[in-house]
Amino acid sequence: MGSRKIGRRIVRAGFEQGVRCLPVILIVGVFTGLVLGLQGYYVLNRFGSETLLGALVSLSLVRELGPVLAALMLVGQAGSALAAELGIQRNTEQIAALETMGVSSHGYLVAPRLIAALLVFPMQVALFVTVGLWGGSLSGSLLLGLESSVYWSAVERAVQMDDVMECFIKAVVFGLLTMSLCAYHGFNAHRYRTATGAMAVSASTTRAVVQSSIAVLAVDYVITSLLV
Repeated sequence: MGSRKIGRRIVRAGFEQGVRCLPVILIVGVFTGLVLGLQGYYVLNRFGSETLLGALVSLSLVRELGPVLAALMLVGQAGSALAAELGIQRNTEQIAALETMGVSSHGYLVAPRLIAALLVFPMQVALFVTVGLWGGSLSGSLLLGLESSVYWSAVERAVQMDDVMECFIKAVVFGLLTMSLCAYHGFNAHRYRTATGAMAVSASTTRAVVQSSIAVLAVDYVITSLLV
């Protein structure tokens, strides 16, 4: 398989994980910021520290909620689509045909998705955090009367380079982990003894989403324990 063909498959996988998932990332990101802004303001107001709203929202998004929620959204859309597509290709014997022709099915079908995940997940997480920060700013300044400059000054003082590195480490790990699990279940859809045909594809897709979601939360705990 030529490098040009591999490049086209990586671009296609990047389009599926990036452009097609963009609306859900933007919508969930901005509403997460809006809720954090509202809840954070009322909690901080009890202690007379509402000027720290920017710090609360930014650290919550950068260190934790941004990578975790973005990964869960990408699993629900791109991961489920990947598992279903591979499951159908397995059931219709397209994967067997590739292997008969001497083409590495893992290299042709899975590797481009994993490479794309390495590139796309960090960008999607960065976008999620950015729109989430704007959502927090909208809650604080437009709805609750906090000065916008106070909010953004607190954001600037709170976020350190270590926080950003932790965010991107989680994004890369979650990308590889979730796409690998979804590819595994789609690739092995024919091995489900309790279901065949379309039911096997449905079962493999469901397992892929459930296990990937649990894996994101479990690995998030491990990474956070190592980096705090």
